[in-house]
Amino acid sequence: MARFVGLLALAIALFACRTRSMPDTLFTEFNEQEMEAAIARAKAEVDEFIVELSNPTGTHHSVKVPIRDGETVEHFWMVDVVYRDGYFEGTIDNDPGLVRNVTRGQRWRARKEEISDWMYLKDGKMYGNYTVRPLLGNLPPEEAKKLQEMFAKP
Repeated sequence: MARFVGLLALAIALFACRTRSMPDTLFTEFNEQEMEAAIARAKAEVDEFIVELSNPTGTHHSVKVPIRDGETVEHFWMVDVVYRDGYFEGTIDNDPGLVRNVTRGQRWRARKEEISDWMYLKDGKMYGNYTVRPLLGNLPPEEAKKLQEMFAKP
């Protein structure tokens, strides 16, 4: 279980992916087409997540949202997520690195169409979290493999 929690912490750190236009951020190298495809997949499957969220069988339900501050966009994970009336509401769960209009612990609300990813854990597997996959090339191969083994869907 400790290994799983450690890998989950690593996955959550990767969740805080910044925009490619900022060269001084940790995860600037990724295939933009793969990232766009990952976001498109998350959006296409978001209704699955909403069903899971309304009658949870897993834990650690989170939604990733882009937050804009002028021309800069940074993606954040929200925890303690609820869905109602077409909006996800939750608590920002990572510190900002680029934008200044949000803080960790702040409540945030985003339309269903705005989200860039979602995830939850069930039976030792990670569902969703598609945007972490284009970032795996930034990790040592052993760590990338361990994360890949956690994915519930290829």
